[in-house]
Amino acid sequence: MTFQQVYGYEPAVRYSAPGRVNLIGEHTDYNDGYVLPFAIDRRTVASIAQRDDRLIRVASAFEPDAVHELSLDALSPENMDGWSAYVFGIAWALREQAGADLSDKTGFDVFIESDVPVGAGLSSSAAIECGVALAFTDLWELGLDRKALARVGQYSENHAVGAPTGIMDQSASLLGEQDAVVFLDCRTLDTAVVDLALEANGLEVLVIDTRVEHAHATGGYKARRDSCERGAAAMGVEALRDVAVEDLPRAQELLDDETFRRVRHIVTEDQRVLDTVRTLREQGPRAIGELLVASHASMRDDFEISVPELDLAVETAMAHGAVGARMTGGGFGGAAIALVDREARGAITDAVTSAFASAGYREPTVFTVHAAQGARRD
Repeated sequence: MTFQQVYGYEPAVRYSAPGRVNLIGEHTDYNDGYVLPFAIDRRTVASIAQRDDRLIRVASAFEPDAVHELSLDALSPENMDGWSAYVFGIAWALREQAGADLSDKTGFDVFIESDVPVGAGLSSSAAIECGVALAFTDLWELGLDRKALARVGQYSENHAVGAPTGIMDQSASLLGEQDAVVFLDCRTLDTAVVDLALEANGLEVLVIDTRVEHAHATGGYKARRDSCERGAAAMGVEALRDVAVEDLPRAQELLDDETFRRVRHIVTEDQRVLDTVRTLREQGPRAIGELLVASHASMRDDFEISVPELDLAVETAMAHGAVGARMTGGGFGGAAIALVDREARGAITDAVTSAFASAGYREPTVFTVHAAQGARRD
């Protein structure tokens, strides 16, 4: 299906936004910590035309027989459900979070297409949100910058969709640049672009999509967030960002074992992000492998968000020569990444596929991604 087939005329504009891979820094974003994602060369495209009434209509290539409608006068999370909430929620959040006056605005016809895998931990949801947010902001002439739009996207996902995620995904999708990672301080929203230099070093990022789907709006993600908030309260700090590695012995005395392990993951992961940024700048990407592996071990053992398929992907990639590997995304399924020599890509892909078959798991989808430009008008 296309925009023309659904609505009977051609769209006026197209906007696109990428998914993201998080190089390192998992679950640190909602703890006011540090993250290091990059936008990928898998994108969601929003084809759009303005209407002369107050209706927003939304359709997609992945649900071709349905058109969802909502009036600007009826924008409310109670009136949104399913994937279309990622579009309607942006209009609502522009009003509620960014203070946009929509009283004199007209609506849109929107058609969504994407090659960002759904459920793989590559943030297909933020890709929708960011492309639509940039489009609505431009077409309504709201004058919001990209950092403001990242906050709008997060607000929509938290309150319209109901997923308690941080701001990393939207920031990566909006701020990404070619062959670079976005170093984001999730408290201040200060960003720095850090050169990845993979091409110059003969390296690629291999994504291993386990095809174990996850859903952030369900309990596991929320339970981890609640543990972090309990740990911060017990430590007497605003967020776990304010706990240093040297504070962990005191944390262990104050907290029950499970909460302590959750806290330890966040505190050490923040430090690993800082160490990765320094290492990239001083030594280059070949030197970050141990940090990626340590991150995975922390997510597996302390935060307990890995699954056997992710562990097998990481272990197999490392056993066959990867520079480093870790699960990426919210966990409970999704994808792992492996930093690999370009010429080893085929052998590592074959080894992982064979290992999954031997274990009786679904065949994984394995592909390379490259750090790419953020959201744009196409």
